[in-house]
Amino acid sequence: MENFEYYTPTKIIFGKGAEERVGTEIASRGYKKVLVHFGGTYLQENGTLDRIHKSLTEAGLTYIDLDGVVPNPRLALAKEGVELCKREGIDFILGVGGGSAIDSAKAIGYGVKYDGEVWDFYEKIAVAKDSVPVGVVLTLAATGSEMSNSCVITNEDGWLKRGLQSPYAYCKFAILNPELTCTLPPYQTASGCTDIIVHTLERYFTKPGVTSLALTDGMAEALLRNVMRNARLALQKPADYDVRAEIMWAGTLSHNDITGDRSQGDWASHQLEHELGGMFDIAHGAGLAAIWGSWARYVLKQNPCRFAQLAVNVLNVPYSFGNDEKTALEGIAAMEDFFRSIGMPTSISDMEIELTDTQIKELAHKCSFMGRRTIGGFVTLNAADMENIYRMAR
Repeated sequence: MENFEYYTPTKIIFGKGAEERVGTEIASRGYKKVLVHFGGTYLQENGTLDRIHKSLTEAGLTYIDLDGVVPNPRLALAKEGVELCKREGIDFILGVGGGSAIDSAKAIGYGVKYDGEVWDFYEKIAVAKDSVPVGVVLTLAATGSEMSNSCVITNEDGWLKRGLQSPYAYCKFAILNPELTCTLPPYQTASGCTDIIVHTLERYFTKPGVTSLALTDGMAEALLRNVMRNARLALQKPADYDVRAEIMWAGTLSHNDITGDRSQGDWASHQLEHELGGMFDIAHGAGLAAIWGSWARYVLKQNPCRFAQLAVNVLNVPYSFGNDEKTALEGIAAMEDFFRSIGMPTSISDMEIELTDTQIKELAHKCSFMGRRTIGGFVTLNAADMENIYRMAR
């Protein structure tokens, strides 16, 4: 059993109509002026934003809206938010939406408490030491950012997508009302479920020598089975509250370290996808589905038994006694079959992207931080390995 730290300071408020409590939740903590940060028109169209505004006003809070969040949230909007918060004396930031809104809110929070460029934190030039407090009303089950210490931002200058982990990024609270996810388009639902699955898989495939805990494995495997079952049901019955509730809670648990210590996991699939998202602005979950099978086949021989365990316990693949590798390969194929069954790609070309050799080299160059880093915990990958996986995935 490995040493570990487990820290989950975020208060969860879960259930129907929970967003109507947001004003009292913020006011009870002593804050006065709120930045409401979101993107898209659907929040206005379905009345969510009006309910949030009403709750804030009734709690005696003042607020300013900052619209404009897009998938793969942009640095330019975060910088705009930093200046707005400083100018207006904002003391609390409320992200409303999915992972993009939350991550952008976190970036703004960091920037307000820093005299330099907030991008410095993502480039590892500086270390975050403070943040304006952040809360969230979640409208998309996917990234788990509502309960994790991480956030990801895309810099339009070079289209670099970078992540940051810091204890200051934990949300003070997260309001989870599954009703708010019932009108999501099928592709967005499927992409979100894929992100939940791969968050769990990143932790499941640990660094060599790390002793797995049977209890943690069991929780991870149960979560994976749960999401796979309910992803299919959500596409058939999109307005089913119980199905949406199962997915939403799984998304939160998948990224708060209950299914495995982030520091002991792999994360290569995420790093590889980040560059695809930066270059082509694709949905994060879709990019993960397109890359995961190629990563898995590339690193399989490191520990075929681990992949075989996943195949048998999660994907219902019969165990081929004495042949872990055969079972493992069948499990990888079964996972890809699942992705296809919910409308996700299993190759980059499935997203109508035809990667050139030049683009593959550029992706690997950026993913390796211009040759300054390797990625992966399960298997350490250098820039040449990254190129090989992108090539397999195209």
